[in-house]
Amino acid sequence: MEASPAVFDIDLRSFAQDVVERSKQVPVVVLFWTDQVPPSVDTRQALERLAGQYQGKFALGLSDIAQDQALAQQLRVQGIPAIRVIKDGQLAEQMEGPQGESVLRELIDRLTMSSGEVLKESLARHLEREDWDAALRALQQAIDEEPNNPAFKVEWADILAIQGDVEGARTVLATIPEDAAERERPAARLQVAEEAADMGDLEAALAGVTADESDLEARYRAAILLAEARRYEEALEQAMTILATDRDFREDAGRVTMIRIMTLLGKGSEVATRYRRRMFNFMH
Repeated sequence: MEASPAVFDIDLRSFAQDVVERSKQVPVVVLFWTDQVPPSVDTRQALERLAGQYQGKFALGLSDIAQDQALAQQLRVQGIPAIRVIKDGQLAEQMEGPQGESVLRELIDRLTMSSGEVLKESLARHLEREDWDAALRALQQAIDEEPNNPAFKVEWADILAIQGDVEGARTVLATIPEDAAERERPAARLQVAEEAADMGDLEAALAGVTADESDLEARYRAAILLAEARRYEEALEQAMTILATDRDFREDAGRVTMIRIMTLLGKGSEVATRYRRRMFNFMH
């Protein structure tokens, strides 16, 4: 790869200026490597690719131990490849041994993302596994650090609602400004939960749809109960059928219910985008 300002060779003499001082502007990842150790070459190539992709959000300093071992000794490198991360003039992280590109990307994300971005990535992983306790721990830490950040409280209220803690979710929601981004998501989830509480069993609602496909009341119950169970695509399909069958049913409940369910999915949802397009095409 052609050298760039974000990728440069270093040694002990240039370390103070090129790494320590530079790290006060952007994190500097220092890689100890050599051509004689193939895994270290792979790590170098992966980090160079990431340096290009992240476009200056971090710098990559390369120390070839075949040329000079003084810096490696200074930083107590035990094996090759080895990584040392310098941030704000201090040693921030270190890794020993070969690292896959996904691990390196996670490292760079931790170094370059804002706290909100890190939280979003962490929450996405916890929510995908439905690890509510881990998600709430991450949120509590974030809120302790930034108590006035409404984005954290939005996620907190939403997870409480998912867990069925309606009162807790309502209490948190009351502390979030009305104009906060995505506040409508936990608000909609609470509305769905409260409505679903009076609708009985999901399987019974689905059985009602199977027994009589023209029964829009059964479809409506199924849509709400499916949404509460986070089976969003099935819920949207029921609501889409209501929309296509009778716009007057419950004052256009098919369209309104689709909008509510898409709100639960949040911004950037592929499923929401697809059904929003279907709804628009049907109505126009």
